[in-house]
Order: sequence, then structure tokens, then C-alpha cells
Amino acid sequence: MFVLGIAGSPRKGGNTELMLERAMAGAATAGATTKTLFLREYRISHCLHCGGCNETGVCVIKDDMHLIYPELRRAERLILAAPVYFMGPPALTKAMIDRCQALWALKHLLKQPVYLGPAVPRKALYLSVGGTSVRELFQPSLRIVRSWLLTLEIRLAGEVTFAGVDEADAIRRHPTALREAYEAGHKLAIEP
Repeated sequence: MFVLGIAGSPRKGGNTELMLERAMAGAATAGATTKTLFLREYRISHCLHCGGCNETGVCVIKDDMHLIYPELRRAERLILAAPVYFMGPPALTKAMIDRCQALWALKHLLKQPVYLGPAVPRKALYLSVGGTSVRELFQPSLRIVRSWLLTLEIRLAGEVTFAGVDEADAIRRHPTALREAYEAGHKLAIEP
């Protein structure tokens, strides 16, 4: 089982990254092969909606997103960890999601498979924190993530989210958050 983790926060060692670290540890103890991508380390431009990918399924922008596409296409399980910024994912996470327009074109216009791995049901886990306790804080981000996962042919199997978590290391003081992230990562890797 190959589990791909995506750290979508610009903050190194931030709350969602700590949750992702625990979730990936849970997946690894279940016997999964794991790899984590830290989006802040990649140069990812925003989608131009130029239509350049419509005939090839390949984005015409030459940047580090071309290193991420193969990982997205081969992952059997995916864990996205991204905080909530103004009721949505951070810009770098949203840019990565938007750049999957090339995979949307591959799937819907060119009728080619997005997934390149063995025939297994693909599943994902969403991890997030938000600084406020606004009602339905995670719903806008979840709508974006679900839409993105449909393009990737991945089913959202679960989410671990915590509101009212803002300052650095606050997640460590939460009584159950890191344990819940670990258990969710383990469960994701062992479920068929």
C-alpha cells in the first residue's frame, strides 16, 4: 500500500503538519509505504485556465507541479493536511488542486485513466485545523477537496478536523488530536 501525504500549510512544523506526521506514522505501522510532499518546498504556479491541457492531459506550465502529478496518479491512499484560511485551503494547496485541471482533462476529455496503480479502491483522509470556531468552518474546504478527489478517482474515507486551533503547537495541547490523526492514518492504510 502506497500512502501519499500532502502537507498543504506554508508553516513549517505547523499544527496540520504535526497531524500529518502522526497520520503517516499510523499508516507506516500498518505496513504502508509512505511519502510526504511539503507543498511549501515546491514552485507551483496558479492555473491559467488556458486550455493547454485539453488535447494532451498535460499542463503547459513548466514548474514543480510536474513532480507532483505522478505521485497523485500512483497513490493508493492519500492524506491531505491543510489548515483553513478565510474559510478555504491556503493558496498553495488551492493552486495544487487547481492545477489538477490537467488530470480532469485527461479523465473527462481524453477518456484516459488518472490512476496508474494496481486495481484497488483509492481512499483519502483530510486533516485540518482552523483558528476560529465558526459554525461549519471546514465545509467550504471539504467541498473543494471532495471535488478534487473525484477527479483523482479517490473516495474521501474520513476527516479529522479541529476548530479553535490557531497558535503554533496548539494541536499538541489538544487532548486527543494527535492520537486521532495517528489512528485515522492507520485505519486508512489497513482498510481494503
